[in-house]
Amino acid sequence: MTGGGMPAATAEEDRGGMRTALAGLTTRGRSFLAAGIAAAICAYVLGQSDLLRVGLLLAVLPLVCTAVLYRTRYRVAGSRRLSPARVPAGSEARVHLRMDNVSRLPTGLLMLQDRVPYVLGPRPRFVLDRVEAVGRREVSYRVRSDLRGRYPLGPLQLRLSDPFGMCELTRSFSTYDTLTVVPRVEPLPPVRLTGEAKGYGDGRQRSLALAGEDDVIPRGYRYGDDLRRVHWRLTARYGELMVRREEQPQRSRCTVLLDTRGIAFDGAGPDSAFEWAVSGTASTLVHMLERGFSVRLLTDTGTSVPGEGADGFAGASQESADAAGLMMDTLAVIDHSDGTGLSRAYEVLRGGNEGLLVAFLGDLDEEQASVLAKMRQRSGGAIAFLLDSGAWVRGTPDEQGEERLRMLREAGWTAVAVPPGVSLADLWREADRQRNGVASTGSTTGGGTS
Repeated sequence: MTGGGMPAATAEEDRGGMRTALAGLTTRGRSFLAAGIAAAICAYVLGQSDLLRVGLLLAVLPLVCTAVLYRTRYRVAGSRRLSPARVPAGSEARVHLRMDNVSRLPTGLLMLQDRVPYVLGPRPRFVLDRVEAVGRREVSYRVRSDLRGRYPLGPLQLRLSDPFGMCELTRSFSTYDTLTVVPRVEPLPPVRLTGEAKGYGDGRQRSLALAGEDDVIPRGYRYGDDLRRVHWRLTARYGELMVRREEQPQRSRCTVLLDTRGIAFDGAGPDSAFEWAVSGTASTLVHMLERGFSVRLLTDTGTSVPGEGADGFAGASQESADAAGLMMDTLAVIDHSDGTGLSRAYEVLRGGNEGLLVAFLGDLDEEQASVLAKMRQRSGGAIAFLLDSGAWVRGTPDEQGEERLRMLREAGWTAVAVPPGVSLADLWREADRQRNGVASTGSTTGGGTS
């Protein structure tokens, strides 16, 4: 978790039998034990008492080390802190480990090991020298992943060793943390977007000129209301206490549609078309939240982000940072769906005008292009980024790609083809130029600007 350590966990000596402790004998300890037994047998056969004493010494030493290590009552507390706990793909996060000796006895040599998935890098190991009573040690390591997802870190493991290296015992903590690797977010240029006039934009300025930022709507006094909000003029008119109720200005809405159909994307890996679409979706969501929009993430399955507002849009009832975090966590684990169409997403949008619609789409057939045409009728403006799997995987664009672009543009979409390796910022500007060019000709398919 971010901003603090985990609840402290305590590692104690295992209460199993000596058989468990003997299993921790190192190669050196086993060699000493075998040599001692062999010497004792030879001494018995040859009648050599001096050799017998040497054999007993060799055999007893690892057993004594094991017993002493097993009886040692170390009490140590471990904590882990991630900085940050949510990191973009391809960026590094630092993991801080802290070990506290909560007993009154100093520890011996300790080996600290943390379990991490292989995607994040090699398993970190640290050797901690003697930790004094009520002392502590802090170490850190870095993790990095090019693949988004949620990765567990831990549990921590302590390996205890005796001074002679005869025995090693492993003790594990029970707690672990989760590192969330979210899609890369690309800064987008500020352009004038369709649908902005409903709240924040030029239309908002016009509405404020008529009504003001704080539209006063009176209501009756309720127990607990601040007396400073009492409207005395209205109180005198109605004969009862009336208070001011400020009406919040309406926010612009934006729905970002991500096509996750498995049949619409070919290829895999961080440079695949699907990962580009996920990264583009994340970039658009963050950009629109920063511009003051109420944003909804929608997929072809008709699902959105858990924890959104009552009307399905995040940002209106939450802080933008919290809304962005919820959406990034959702995109971190999103995967291909088994669906074959976009009809479920259309059912969500068919309720009415939902402001701006931005879609990241894979391969489309004629039926799905028709569904998208209907979606355009339910939005105040629509921008589509169309990814051609043939161009991304084989380097040869599909002949139907241009036809699908034409169909979407005729339906009123601002449709942009996405070639491999291009940045979303450039396509964002291209979509703005395309929309303005269509609008300047007087056609009604461009959607206009705010």
